[in-house]
Amino acid sequence: MPNDFSESEEISIPDQLPLLPVRDVVVYPYMILPLFVGREASIKAVNEALAKDRLIFLAAQREIADENPAPESIYPIGTIAMIMRMRKLPDGRVKILVQGLMKGTAVDFVQEKPFYVAKVKQIKEKNASREQVEVEAVMRTVKEQLEKIISMGRVLSPDILMVVDDITDAGRLADLVASNLGLKVAEAQELLEIFDPVDRLRKVNEILIKELEILAMQARIRSQARDEMTKSQREYFLREQIRAIKTELGDNESKSEEIAELRAKIEAANMPEEVYQEAIKQAGRLERMHQDASEATIVRTYLDWLVDIPWSKTTQDNLDLIIAQKVLDEDHFGLKKIKERILEFLAVRKLKPGGKGPILCFLGPPGVGKTSLGKSIAKAMGRRFVRISLGGVRDEADIRGHRRTYVGAMPGRIVQGLKQAGSNNPIFMLDEIDKLGADFRGDPAAALLEVLDPEQNFSFRDHYLNLPFDLSNVMFIATANMIDTIPAALRDRMEVITLAGYSEEEKLNIAKRFLLNKQIDENGLKPEQIEITDDAIERVVEQYTQESGLRNLERNIAGICRKVAKKFASGEAKSDKIVVNEASIPKYLGPPKNLKEEERERDEVGVVTGLAWTQFGGDILNIEVTMMKKMGGGVILTGSLGDVMKESAHTALSFIRSKAGFYGIDDKVFSRYEIHVHVPQGAIPKDGPSAGVTLATAILSLLTGNPVRKDVAMTGEVTLRGKVLPIGGVKEKTLAALRHGIKEIIIPYRNHKDLDDVPKELRKRCKFQLAKEVNEVFAEALVHDPMSGVSNSRNNARKLKKLEPILPVVPGRVSSAQLKNKVKFQPVNEVEPNGPFGAHFVFWGALKRQLHLPLLAIH
Repeated sequence: MPNDFSESEEISIPDQLPLLPVRDVVVYPYMILPLFVGREASIKAVNEALAKDRLIFLAAQREIADENPAPESIYPIGTIAMIMRMRKLPDGRVKILVQGLMKGTAVDFVQEKPFYVAKVKQIKEKNASREQVEVEAVMRTVKEQLEKIISMGRVLSPDILMVVDDITDAGRLADLVASNLGLKVAEAQELLEIFDPVDRLRKVNEILIKELEILAMQARIRSQARDEMTKSQREYFLREQIRAIKTELGDNESKSEEIAELRAKIEAANMPEEVYQEAIKQAGRLERMHQDASEATIVRTYLDWLVDIPWSKTTQDNLDLIIAQKVLDEDHFGLKKIKERILEFLAVRKLKPGGKGPILCFLGPPGVGKTSLGKSIAKAMGRRFVRISLGGVRDEADIRGHRRTYVGAMPGRIVQGLKQAGSNNPIFMLDEIDKLGADFRGDPAAALLEVLDPEQNFSFRDHYLNLPFDLSNVMFIATANMIDTIPAALRDRMEVITLAGYSEEEKLNIAKRFLLNKQIDENGLKPEQIEITDDAIERVVEQYTQESGLRNLERNIAGICRKVAKKFASGEAKSDKIVVNEASIPKYLGPPKNLKEEERERDEVGVVTGLAWTQFGGDILNIEVTMMKKMGGGVILTGSLGDVMKESAHTALSFIRSKAGFYGIDDKVFSRYEIHVHVPQGAIPKDGPSAGVTLATAILSLLTGNPVRKDVAMTGEVTLRGKVLPIGGVKEKTLAALRHGIKEIIIPYRNHKDLDDVPKELRKRCKFQLAKEVNEVFAEALVHDPMSGVSNSRNNARKLKKLEPILPVVPGRVSSAQLKNKVKFQPVNEVEPNGPFGAHFVFWGALKRQLHLPLLAIH
């Protein structure tokens, strides 16, 4: 195929051609150039042209960024072109080489999908109607101007001058020059739409004259800057170039206007006197500096921060306690202590408007609503709300900011948050304050000591500002999952309010009042299309969540709503309303994920249900104890136990050993057998002293063969004297017990004050046993009272002596060899056969009826 087409060649142009919208170039007739085609519709148009006669209509689009231009976004006048070559690129695009043939007009769009096909009308170029002398003069002028442009440094194709000398047609000369000047699309399109060759050439001449003026101005700017430049002032040379440009443009007044605007903002900011004097001083420095100096940028940024910070902007507090109570109740269910604390603050603020803002810390497991509660407090008080996340923050400068000597310095998060709030008394939430870190860059927790101290924060100094700011009007609210990781000095500055986990009744109410309506709306449903019964929600809470908070409950409700939405969207719904009941929950959420543990479905020896507190709420621990023969004795502790919990196990064992005779245990068992204590879920670290009574009960149960009740859970620290000491997390542990169907809980007597934190509806469902000593725990937890047989052992021995034949009796034990032929024995189901003494038996028949004995194990 030839590379060029002369005017004499006749090419048959069909009436309809595939149209290719071109982004950033206007193609002229006789112009050869490569095009990169990436849009799917454009590639299909190219393939259509190649499949036929290789002809395609190229038209520029009005907006370069438009990915899918509409017909009205494409210029109607374009160029009919021939595709000379095509190559597919690895990235999926297509590279084509096209040559313009003639101008054309898209009269109508015959097809828009999958690519444009336009009805094209050819445009015949007018012959030069002017006198030949005039045409020749314009052509020579254009050629001379083009030579001047190249001589002044404008980079053009090196062969263009030779090609221009051979062209005798005015229209072709205009198109050739225009295609090499790199014009903007709108300007190039304007040239394309001029059909008279001489007029088009005159327009090109005007563009060349303008380009010559720009090049001359650039040369003059370079000359002015070069005269003032020294060898050591290259940076100064660049600034002078910019200054010369601004001088030519008449922008000399911009600096004075900027300074005047800054001074006006300083006056309007109503700053404290010290801050005002510093701002005026820095504005004076900026005025004396060269506006392009590096220091000027630093000062300008500093002044922008000073005028944007709300030094005196204060929002009005909503002091109507009834309205505030209503807002808090609408957004959150329960949480009486926190709501009461906020109302107390509002009451004090109403009586004493100038009081300082409180510094609170919401402590609780994830998902109980700590962060959202801060938003509700801001809404109730009518204040702005700002939240910053402190999780993972390790740099002290994140709190206090960087000093201005550093490149890219900026204020800390406290000042940034105040600027974001736009007032000096917002609700400022410090989220995840327990997850602060520390490294060689400093300790951000130490930087917070000043922020959270009402006696100091009235003059907080950020390193960047280096000016005092009054934070006493700010109400700081921190959130944390664990109190232990917060430094003591920081913890002492905050009023800690604990948010325990929610009970099943609270979760049911929250789901009905908040979560269900929210998820129905977010999943495109209407309230009349779905109904989830209370029994269904209770089953989700019990068998699919097992959490202190509400996040998993909301996810499961969202899963149900999505599946219902799918039924309506696909037409599978058989009625206008779908009712989700308890029985249908597995169809939506799959099989239950949390079932009650099978091993505690009966009373067992050596297995005790303990209660534990975690940062995510309460949980239960089924502690297991067993024995093996081993010379030397000892104790094995497994289950990722911490040092404190290991010490509790040793303390419990020591107490049992010291009272072995009291409980009727043979001392030889400790030297012949090895005790193994295991706490399941070994991958989870466990620590703390509150499992002491649980460990002691498990060990005593094993050594005496006395089963532990399955419906009892316990918590408490034990001492070597058998005292039960108080523990923490009573409410969380109560919730954990109820989640697992346990209704009787043993707690230390000194924790009776903590029962006030447990809601009344929970206290009604539970039976709390208060224990001062571990023997009281044994009496409640073990199936058979371990004390009754021991306390009556002497009376039992006297009764045994009256029997015929007379048998010697050891207190608490009877020789099986002596009674073997005289008494009928029968194994008892409640006593485990794998205890330390082999098979255990109890008296039955006449012996038990005559003596009225409690169950006594016989060795």
